[in-house]
Amino acid sequence: MSENNEIEAKILLSQQTYQALCADFKAKSSFNQTNYYFDTNNGLLQKNKISCRIRLFDDRAEQTLKVPHENPIQEKYHEATEINDALTLDEAKDLLASATKKQQVVFTGSVGIFIKQHFNCDCAFYLQTFSQTHRILANGPQDCELTFDDNHYPDQYEDFELEIENSDPHLIKNVLAKLKEKYHIVQTSANTNQAKTARAFSHRDRI
Repeated sequence: MSENNEIEAKILLSQQTYQALCADFKAKSSFNQTNYYFDTNNGLLQKNKISCRIRLFDDRAEQTLKVPHENPIQEKYHEATEINDALTLDEAKDLLASATKKQQVVFTGSVGIFIKQHFNCDCAFYLQTFSQTHRILANGPQDCELTFDDNHYPDQYEDFELEIENSDPHLIKNVLAKLKEKYHIVQTSANTNQAKTARAFSHRDRI
């Protein structure tokens, strides 16, 4: 189990800008992941601005809750508390086997504990949607890690995203300013701080 405060800038990019960034910054690692998103059928978590997912990698898995941070240290970037439990691939696949049959999923570990502590009800969680991501981690300006994501959704929609996650919001600001200037990135409300969860829900098919 781990719990950490996450501060990150998230910007949706054109495919051309995404490809330029990938070409200019050497990749430290590159991998695929699939994100499965859960909620009650009446959207209990969404109403409380919480996201719940099981994420599958090639060799491991994890279950995660992202909840609004109680005392954010800044307001410009996305900030949340991330509660995370490691899962084996077998554990995750067992949960997802039930979920894909439209059966209820019961979360245990720190994720299950949080849900029981904060919601005084017998919550029935079901798989709602998913996304698939090819992720590249690269070393950016001022030795700040950059994340480049190529995302696919159930309705075949594809988008491209830059994430800059760091505990220092001033570093995020400085690095983002350099990238915006060099790559002519224009931020708008439509392309800034758009959560993958929300995009997956807006581009979902019936599971």
